[in-house]
Amino acid sequence: MLIGDVAQRSGVSARMLRHYESLGLLRPAGRTDAGYREYAGEDIRRIFHIESLRSLGLSLREVGRALDDPGFEPAELVEDLIRRTRERIASETELLTRLGRIGAAEPAGWEDVLRIVALLQALGSESAGRRQRAALSAVEGAAVPVEAVVEAALSESDPIVAGALRWALAQSGGGALALLAEGLRSPTAEVRKRAVQSIADIPAGEATALLRSALTDTDVTVRRCAALELGARGVADAVPTLLDMIVDEVNDVDAADALSGLASDPAMADQISARLVERLGRATMGASARRRLAQALAEIPGDGASRALAGLSHDEDRAVALTATYILGLRGAR
Repeated sequence: MLIGDVAQRSGVSARMLRHYESLGLLRPAGRTDAGYREYAGEDIRRIFHIESLRSLGLSLREVGRALDDPGFEPAELVEDLIRRTRERIASETELLTRLGRIGAAEPAGWEDVLRIVALLQALGSESAGRRQRAALSAVEGAAVPVEAVVEAALSESDPIVAGALRWALAQSGGGALALLAEGLRSPTAEVRKRAVQSIADIPAGEATALLRSALTDTDVTVRRCAALELGARGVADAVPTLLDMIVDEVNDVDAADALSGLASDPAMADQISARLVERLGRATMGASARRRLAQALAEIPGDGASRALAGLSHDEDRAVALTATYILGLRGAR
């Protein structure tokens, strides 16, 4: 079978067949009297083997090894192909994402495109200072897609840069909330915490609803972060988590301040007092935790808190009793 017939039957061009031959991948069975290459059935099968291996992403050199090296182990090569393919997919996905963001910004000309590309690159820079400048410039008239700022905020570990990114998102209004809501569904607790922190800087009512949903997060750090912000927003659902923070001595002063803010509502004040007293009465409560709970009562207005403190002034724990007595004295002076 001559080269033209082989090309037609195999779908491999005559030029490529000659290239395979020059590399030693293919050796025609012989030549005709006129000097033309002549291929046998075994050659045709080898051509199909070459094409099959190339379809897996093997280089021609790797194809030659696979076909001719008796000691060739395919498993290692297949693993390497899987790794390279994943890297290529990740790279292509990153490029596709970047192109989508540029398109979403609706650039008016190439100058806009170049400016957006520069900002996107800066947001992904290894330099914290450069990332911070990019975050600040995102609200200075530059058409930076909010998706890029959200992604940067959810992955940023530097607290200063993270603050700049959250500020930039707050300036975007409620446009970032849907994307931040996706961050709350991340399998990584740290990402969910960053999402809560970013949502906390957005005053919209939808933001409060998202923060409320974070109170049921599986990670205690995420719940605490949401509770502090919800307490500042006057959401009563935060009270149990805030009380836990006082007991566990984790940002307990901030938690007590949040409870005090909630207690500005007289109805809430009595409820908070009752919850504090209930916690104080638990048999498993340690002495230091009971003192912190008693101190938290100091900033809760109303008769309920005063009655609770009066009862605690006779507590078996002398430190708790003294704390309650001292607070009662301050309340009486006021």
